[in-house]
Amino acid sequence: MASERPKKPVDGSETQQEPERIQKLLARAGVGSRREVEGWIEAGRLTLNGEPVSPGQKATVDDHIELDGKRLEVSSAAEIVRRVLIYNKPEGEVTTRKDPEGRPTVFDRLPRLKEHRWISIGRLDINTTGLVLFTTDGELANRLMHPSRQIDREYAVRVFGEVDDAMIGRLLEGVLLEDGMAKFTDVSPAGGSGMNRWFHVTLLEGRNREVRRLWESQGVKVSRLKRVRYGSTFLPSRLTLGKWEELDQKAVDALSRSVDLAPVAIPQKTPNEKAAQERQRRKAPAKAGRKAGGKSWQVSDSKPVKSPGKRRDSRDSARKPASKHR
Repeated sequence: MASERPKKPVDGSETQQEPERIQKLLARAGVGSRREVEGWIEAGRLTLNGEPVSPGQKATVDDHIELDGKRLEVSSAAEIVRRVLIYNKPEGEVTTRKDPEGRPTVFDRLPRLKEHRWISIGRLDINTTGLVLFTTDGELANRLMHPSRQIDREYAVRVFGEVDDAMIGRLLEGVLLEDGMAKFTDVSPAGGSGMNRWFHVTLLEGRNREVRRLWESQGVKVSRLKRVRYGSTFLPSRLTLGKWEELDQKAVDALSRSVDLAPVAIPQKTPNEKAAQERQRRKAPAKAGRKAGGKSWQVSDSKPVKSPGKRRDSRDSARKPASKHR
């Protein structure tokens, strides 16, 4: 049980914040996900006012919270700041804040924040490209990732191997993987021919390498994988590899309402953030575009898919979700 020593507000005034579960408090402060915090509690690594934290214990931003003997800065949780970035992840980057092997991370290119930090909403493995969402609000991140919310993710995937209707039927019905049953909720052909075909697939989970493992369970190999949608948020074709952009108030409000959160006003950017965004805007795209049917499309890690009478790329995906395969 934590000791009842007096709390010391940062500004010297009496705090009016109601105590809340420490997992929720630390997640909103961007320290770690609720699941990570629960792991720290189970391992005895977290203390509150000098005492080990017990499951379900509550705290406020004025409490003294330590992880492995080092005090955690949680003052940012006193005010809900909800900003959201979309990022087009290249191959070779890991979705962690720091990598012990020294590999580049998705956080390396993001704008620096003075009083908050970016939290990734889900992960992509090192060989997968495409949409990654970031937010400063741990509660929004937790709700968008939680399995109970059934947030769908859509991927463009190139498969090497023979694919028939029976295989697609099995993938839609469910396949037993080493960590339980898994399935796609949608599989839509997206071009290609023979042993090298493109599909758009949708699933409601974010398990490790789930898209690849589902296809591999059927004896075929994924040769390219790109996430193009997370819930209601699409990867726009204008966003080239390694680039980010911040969602506007309307988009953030829609994302908030999708997980039953009340809208929160986005704070003004600092001069340094505005300068960083302007520098990124001025940089030339990494690869030149081509012309197709009178319109330009961007060459990227996921080449446009050819189908009879139509060429499809991630821009087509951004217009609407993949149609159901029946």
